[in-house]
Amino acid sequence: MIASRSPSRNAASGDTALTRREAKGYVLAEMKPMEFRNRWLLVTGASSGLGREMAKILATEYGANLIVVARRQERLDSLKAEIAKVSSAQVVTVRADLSRIEDTDRVVEEASRYSLYGAVLNAGVTHFGQHSDLGWDAFRQMLDTNVTSVVRMTNALLPLLEKTNGGLMLVSSMAGIHPVPYQTAYSATKAFLVHFGVGLFHEYKGRSVSITTYAPSGVVSEMTDGESFTPLRRWLMPTEQAAREGVEALKLRKYLHVPGLANRVGGAFVRMLPSKFTTGIVGAQYRNALNKNKG
Repeated sequence: MIASRSPSRNAASGDTALTRREAKGYVLAEMKPMEFRNRWLLVTGASSGLGREMAKILATEYGANLIVVARRQERLDSLKAEIAKVSSAQVVTVRADLSRIEDTDRVVEEASRYSLYGAVLNAGVTHFGQHSDLGWDAFRQMLDTNVTSVVRMTNALLPLLEKTNGGLMLVSSMAGIHPVPYQTAYSATKAFLVHFGVGLFHEYKGRSVSITTYAPSGVVSEMTDGESFTPLRRWLMPTEQAAREGVEALKLRKYLHVPGLANRVGGAFVRMLPSKFTTGIVGAQYRNALNKNKG
C-alpha cells in the first residue's frame, strides 16, 4: 500500500507539487542552474525531431559540446555540419541502435571519455494502431529502445554526472501520464519512464546530480509523420517549442515538466475527471483517426 498521497500539479509551471510549503522539498535548492557552455552533453535520438532540435539549441545557443547518438550516420553528419556553420561547439557522432545492449554500452563507453556534464535520453520508437497488430519483435524493439537502454544508460551515467554536478533528463511523454489507446504499448513504456525518473529524483535528492523527467505532448517529428497521424496533426506541438522548453527544464533542474500552458491546464482538468471517461475520449479520437486513414 502506498502511504503518501500523490502529488498535485501546478498547472502554470508544469512542475509537480504538493502544497507551496511542501513543494520546496522538490527543488534542488543547493544546486545552481546548469551552465552548458563548453561542457559535454550526450543527446540520444539526435537524428531528427525533438532530439535534433535540442542538440542544435544546446550547441548553437548555449555553446555546449555534444555527443550525438542515432541509428543513421548520415543524419548525424548533417547535424554536425549544420552546427559547425554557426557555432564552434565540438560535436562527436555515434551511430548506434539503442535496442541493442552492445550498442548501448558502446555509447556509454564513448561518453565516459569526456567530462560528461549532461545527458538527454530522448531516443524512442512508437506504434500507432491496434495493439494486436504490433508483432512481438517490434514490441521487444520498442521495449529495449524506450526502457531497457534508458535504464542501462541511466545506471552507468549517473555516477559520471554526479562527479561534474551535472544533470540527466529522461524524455517521456504525456502519454506516460495519461493512457493512450492505440498507442498502448508506447504509452506504457513512457509511463515507466515517468515513474523511473521521478523515483530517482527523490532517491538522489541532496546529491550532486539532478534528474529531470520531461513529458511533452505529441511533437511534430518523423514519429508522427505517418498518414495515420494526419487527423491528429493539429494537436501536435511545434518541434522547436518543445525543444526549447526541454532544454530549459534540464537547465533549471526541474522535477517533472510538461511543456505548453494548454497542455498543463488541460492535464490538470483531465485529472479531475474519471480516468475511464477521459481515456475513452482519447481512444475514440485515435480510433477515428485510424478509420479515416483506412477510408
